[in-house]
Amino acid sequence: MWDNLPLSTWHPLRLRSYSAPAPDAMWRSIYFFNLYRLTLSGLFVFLVSIFGDALSLGSSAPSLFFRTSLVYIVMTLISLLTIKLRRPRFDLQLAFQVGTDIVCITVLSHASGGIQSGLGVLLLVSLTATGLISRGKITLFFAALASIAVLLQHSYAVLTQDAAVAQYMQAGLLSTAYFAVAWLAHTMAKYAIASENLAALRGVDLANMAETNRLVIQDMPDGVLVVNESGMVKQYNPGVERLLGYTFSNTDNATLESCAPLLADRFAVWRLHQGRGHEVLRLPITNHQVRVRFLPVEREGFWGAIIFLEDMQRVQAQAQQIKLAALGRLTANIAHEVRNPLSAISYATELLQEEKHDPGQTRLFQIIMDNAARLNHIVEDVLQLNRRDRVQSEDYNLTEKLPLYIEGLRHTQGVSQEIFLIKITSACVIRFDLGHLDQVLWNLCRNALRYCSKLAGSVQLCAWCSNDGRTILEILNDGPPVAPETVQQLFEPFFTMTAGGTGLGLYIARELCEANGATLEYRQPANGGACFRIVFGDQNER
Repeated sequence: MWDNLPLSTWHPLRLRSYSAPAPDAMWRSIYFFNLYRLTLSGLFVFLVSIFGDALSLGSSAPSLFFRTSLVYIVMTLISLLTIKLRRPRFDLQLAFQVGTDIVCITVLSHASGGIQSGLGVLLLVSLTATGLISRGKITLFFAALASIAVLLQHSYAVLTQDAAVAQYMQAGLLSTAYFAVAWLAHTMAKYAIASENLAALRGVDLANMAETNRLVIQDMPDGVLVVNESGMVKQYNPGVERLLGYTFSNTDNATLESCAPLLADRFAVWRLHQGRGHEVLRLPITNHQVRVRFLPVEREGFWGAIIFLEDMQRVQAQAQQIKLAALGRLTANIAHEVRNPLSAISYATELLQEEKHDPGQTRLFQIIMDNAARLNHIVEDVLQLNRRDRVQSEDYNLTEKLPLYIEGLRHTQGVSQEIFLIKITSACVIRFDLGHLDQVLWNLCRNALRYCSKLAGSVQLCAWCSNDGRTILEILNDGPPVAPETVQQLFEPFFTMTAGGTGLGLYIARELCEANGATLEYRQPANGGACFRIVFGDQNER
């Protein structure tokens, strides 16, 4: 259906350039014209050979009529051969054939008694065909040649055969008819050319619109499904296959009932009550929640419908991104305003701690300092939300980077070297912003240390290169796995399972990975524990 939608003539897109009608059509026309000429010349030979004097054909000069008919046949056969070879040029071939018609029919008319034989009328057919085929004013030139030939033939008959001078009126009328038919054919040819050009232009416009619609549909993030009135699928895009979990085949006459029974039921209900065309459904195979919209396709009665499947998960993610962007700007401004009084509180508390005071006051001062440090940590995390766009990527070899980083982390956290186990199968080179990489590794490794058993090899860092050229880094720990009901919330901002945590660490880590062309995800190892996987971008694509 989409392939047949019209495109306005002013549309600027021209995916296929317009060209004049192909010469094949003109060669085909002249070929059929020659078949008519061959039939006509053959008919003359047949009639003269069979009926002889019973007809008026060749009444004045039978032998001349017969020989001219044979020459006419030979010349027509030669024309057919040259048409197959398409040599010489088209205009020369047409001029040769019309000239042959004028000469041969004029001679045949003379051999049959002149103007009164009526054979000169046959030139009207030739001139009409010539005007329609040539599509130019040269037809009037051929009409002039035919008129001259008719007048010369009658003048010769008057001089040599005592033909009636009064028949010049018939010759003149016949000549006038030649010009009239030639001009009419020329006018009809102009209209035919205009119609062909318009049809070709409309064809280009339709092809452009079909290609435009195909590209638009293919690029839409939502699913688009076009079905006819019986529910047969006529067109679809990749989004439909992703949402439905069904792969369409080019040779498969799929129906809604076969690929999505739930949609088929909703389509049947919508056919009866079109006011119920906007519903939110959960698709059974993929478990996607989608908003379904039906739009009728009606022009001369109901043809079918366009079904839009809007992925609610994508809509919710976009809404969340908008909210987080606004929240990030707001909290960044608030964070800048909070840092100054927070610094003043910390500085004043440190001055008070230098004076003599009792143990109760010491505990209160420590509480103030701990909460000030916690607030400062929250402010630092919030400010990281606005730094993801400032990426200065460099190439790093994880074989060299990871051991140095773990060595620094071990000293900072005061833990044993045996807790960490690094496995790098090959030279894994990544492209990442150094500050962002440190921030991501800091969040993931500190989480692993917090939940691991603190035994040898409790935290493992495994890196390798996949078959598609991407580098994968996994950070595993032998602590308790994440509960299935909380896995979906792990990377949401301000979600934490630790008392005193900000809930921004994993969210910021994922945002920084996406800013550097990488992805961060959680996966559950088969042998227990927890694992966070970073898939870095393909080096060959950079």
